Amino acid sequence: MPRRDAAGASAAVGRLGPQLWRAARRHLRRRLRMSVDAVEHLVGGLGTSILALAAVLLLVLVALASVVGVGLAMVPSVAKAVRLAANRERARLSRWDRDLPLPPAVPTSLRDVLRDPWFRRECAFVGIHGTVGFGLGVLGLSLPISAVQNLLFPLYYWVLPPEAGGPGFIDWRIDGLPDALLVGLIGVGWLAATVALNPPLAGLQALPGRRLLAPPRDVDMSLRIAELTATRAAALDAHAVELRRIERSLHDGAQNRLVAVTVLLGAARRAMLRDPARAVEILDRAHDSAELALAELRSVVRGILPPVLDDRGLAAALDGLAAGCGVPCTVEVDVPGRCAASVEATAYFVVAEALTNVARHSGAASAAVTVRRSIDRLYVSVVDDGRGGADEGHGSGIGGIRRRVQGHDGRFTLTSPPGGPTTLLVELPCGS
Repeated sequence: MPRRDAAGASAAVGRLGPQLWRAARRHLRRRLRMSVDAVEHLVGGLGTSILALAAVLLLVLVALASVVGVGLAMVPSVAKAVRLAANRERARLSRWDRDLPLPPAVPTSLRDVLRDPWFRRECAFVGIHGTVGFGLGVLGLSLPISAVQNLLFPLYYWVLPPEAGGPGFIDWRIDGLPDALLVGLIGVGWLAATVALNPPLAGLQALPGRRLLAPPRDVDMSLRIAELTATRAAALDAHAVELRRIERSLHDGAQNRLVAVTVLLGAARRAMLRDPARAVEILDRAHDSAELALAELRSVVRGILPPVLDDRGLAAALDGLAAGCGVPCTVEVDVPGRCAASVEATAYFVVAEALTNVARHSGAASAAVTVRRSIDRLYVSVVDDGRGGADEGHGSGIGGIRRRVQGHDGRFTLTSPPGGPTTLLVELPCGS
């Protein structure tokens, strides 16, 4: 018995090793993806911070000119410059996170500009983003640049004079390959700092925009009411469409099969006494029709909520969709834990409809499905290398995807230029 226990423990350890390795690889890929996204966000934030810094300089000049009374007439024009910088940041943050609605046009009179709550919040934003945001952008961009310079230094150190030192703060003499490899090792440290620090730096850089560029409370409430009204209408529309689909599937499929079974059973009963052999043949046909009706009912049930989705989760369900797709498809799911059943069902429907469109209309050679969760949002991406030109108005099912997503208070984006590729992005709230 002890030998069996030891063998079982060894087998368990052997199975645990690959699982830990796969978990470590998934974690590393997630961290690298977050770091690359953070660099992109920091570069975009650095651009908007330069605009904000220019707006701050204009505000300072107008304030100084107003002391002698000649700058007051320039306030509406400066307010437009401030609004321009703020709107660029709103557009950047809307692509990254939640939508930030654009404010109305800048008032034309001095009194209305000074009373405008949007303008006061935007002045505070440009002041913070043009200084702190600029510094965070420079810091976040310098980390990967330093990492690349140091990592590549062993490849080109020999073209530099030894007394020139290395990149950045490295000013000691580089006498040969060992010294250059030491510089490359420092580049590994810069790379680790990039992976660890850039995501929080990007979040910190975006924080003033999220706080100060959101609508004032009364305006935000009215916009939210209008958004929820539209969402409710989309949810009711999607529900009605789904009911019509189920009714049509039952009417055209299972109901017709069951009617055929009833007719065949009646014919078999009448033929039972006159021609028993004929009755047996009719009963066999009725049995086949009953099996087809059962298959139709199972298909309808799977269309409502696939059992594999409930039993094994979203990753297994999407793997099944990819396996049945007519185009070679890869699936990458990074969703710790389980989301709400309605969220998983919506994500499953989106991927199923998108892959159906890829197989039927795109002419693609491959497709890729990516699903990941970030805090309280689920992001679904379906990309194919087909001919592009997907249009919601041509009855390809894209309208149904949009209604489903909007009914769940999510966001739907389709990019499909002629010649491809086609990218479908969906964002769903999945907070617990």
